[in-house]
Amino acid sequence: MRHGKSGKTMGMHTSLRVAALRNMAISLINHGRIKTTLVRAKVLRSFVEPLVTAGKKNDLASRRYVLRKLPNPDAVKRLFNEVSPVFAERMGGYTRIMRTGRRKGDNADMAMIEFVDQVKSS
Repeated sequence: MRHGKSGKTMGMHTSLRVAALRNMAISLINHGRIKTTLVRAKVLRSFVEPLVTAGKKNDLASRRYVLRKLPNPDAVKRLFNEVSPVFAERMGGYTRIMRTGRRKGDNADMAMIEFVDQVKSS
């Protein structure tokens, strides 16, 4: 039975799902925008927005928290130095999801997820 279990599984086991979210979050931070399925974009939004909020604090505890979620020092450095300062005055809603149609192979809903205030990509 499925009692008490909530959240989107994206059709993956936990370790695969966590790895996919980490990789998508790193790509979003590095590039500012990525194209993925709609369900993955919605799950990624709930994963990335707390990281941006922690990045706005810019203290040691929040840096360790983000490093635990994203074990990529380059992406964490970019999050704290370039992405989070752009959202210093914003209280939430750092990302935007735009539907882009359906994928040709399996007819999956596709979406583009990006930061609301465009962060220059490297």
